[in-house]
Amino acid sequence: MPLKGDRAAEGSSDRPVTPPHEHGGTELVIGAGPAGLTAAYLLAKADVPVTVVEADGVVGGISRTVERDGWRFDIGGHRFFTKVAAVEALWDEILPTEDFLLRPRLSRIYYRGRFFDYPLRPVNALRSLGVIEAARCVASYGWARLHPPSDQDSFEGWTAARFGWRLYNTFFKAYTEKVWGVPATEIKADWAAQRIKNLSLLGAVLNAVSPRRNQTKVTSLIEQFHYPRLGPGMMWEEAARKASSLGARILLDTRVVRLVHERGRVVYAEVDQGGRRSRIEARDVISSMPLSELVLAMDPPPPPEVREAAVDLHYRAHITVALVVGSERGFPDNWIYVHAPEVRLGRVQNFGSWSPDMVKEGKACLGLEYFVHETDRLWKASDDELIALGTHELAIIGLAREGDVEAGYVARMPKAYPVYDEGYDTHIATIRKWLEDNATNVQPVGRNGMHKYNNQDHSAYTAMLAVDSIITGNEHDIWSVNVDDEYAEEVSSTGRDAPVIPVHPSRLTGDR
Repeated sequence: MPLKGDRAAEGSSDRPVTPPHEHGGTELVIGAGPAGLTAAYLLAKADVPVTVVEADGVVGGISRTVERDGWRFDIGGHRFFTKVAAVEALWDEILPTEDFLLRPRLSRIYYRGRFFDYPLRPVNALRSLGVIEAARCVASYGWARLHPPSDQDSFEGWTAARFGWRLYNTFFKAYTEKVWGVPATEIKADWAAQRIKNLSLLGAVLNAVSPRRNQTKVTSLIEQFHYPRLGPGMMWEEAARKASSLGARILLDTRVVRLVHERGRVVYAEVDQGGRRSRIEARDVISSMPLSELVLAMDPPPPPEVREAAVDLHYRAHITVALVVGSERGFPDNWIYVHAPEVRLGRVQNFGSWSPDMVKEGKACLGLEYFVHETDRLWKASDDELIALGTHELAIIGLAREGDVEAGYVARMPKAYPVYDEGYDTHIATIRKWLEDNATNVQPVGRNGMHKYNNQDHSAYTAMLAVDSIITGNEHDIWSVNVDDEYAEEVSSTGRDAPVIPVHPSRLTGDR
């Protein structure tokens, strides 16, 4: 069960926030997502005093499992697959084998009333498009090879040059623009080069007809993955319980207000727990809170240019609208990418395909995903409005009729995806330099902690390295941990990694 309200995990509410440890207090972990809980568990296992503060009332961060009226659903879907042996061993150590299911991977693209294999298999795609459209796509590819777009610095030009304009418009444009909220012409090609690498349509066809059974070379091409029986939150709820049993103190609904530093080190954190202000003496700080918020919490404040760099880091938020329908409206896919520009909907999950224990007998629960800025009208809409929108859009794409929806639930996740704005890397470099000089005992980890589009295994690995540096004194370049080359999409991109986007303040702060 989720740890929300589980004060056994955080101690009695009457206990002082400052734990009675000697030698300058506790190891302070900010955030109880995959990175933070990995750090807490490993520190507690090593008999190192550790306190975790989490602003939310549940653990897991974006990898939590939401539970409403007995229904369970994810925030975005989380496969447990990794090439980092230490992370895989940790997952197996935390969660009992019987609760760690091996699941088949199936996902498709929806476009104009048809479904296409994902990862994109051009033979399947061209066949499903029909003979005439397939011929047009091949001709478009040939034209792009002879007359490549003049601007290949953008996602649009780069992708069209390698797949042709017709396939680009069919399988790349709409979904990518939904995820990141800007035209594809304003997304830098750096991201496309990372995710799609150097393949063209010809290379994709060759990849498609090559043997695929049990392919694990590329994350996107895996055919099966592990998944906790009751959703990804089950892993992190268990990690919190085990860390607590080993002596870690986990404080939910506790927000960091200030991080007081002196002589190059953070010495204590001031926290707010239900309106009660207290302080936690810190030996070291492992922070997975948003990097921008970490900087703005520092006291004394950093110089203006550092604070401005923090303010200029931006995020995309995520809304899940979970709709209960009859089991006949379920589908075998884990998720379906919706490339239909006529709807705001970006992706639909079938939670029963992740695990049958996520749903009730005879019913299916479909998770509709929307990607927004926190200033968008959609983010501010009521739950009833979002459920009505999701119901209507599900009917538009033909996955269910409006009358099929029996119940609906909404979950919002702010700061779900760090945005790679043009200049974001300069901002991070500015922040890193200041932290290295003025807060030497602070180690940012995880996705938001580093403003880096890490998968959950890489987020956990950054925490493992941070813990090792505390326990052994070994130095690690945590910032080098990220998606390696073999994790890149080799056939098509769905916008799940982070592109570099030019800054457009009106889109990031204006109401849409």
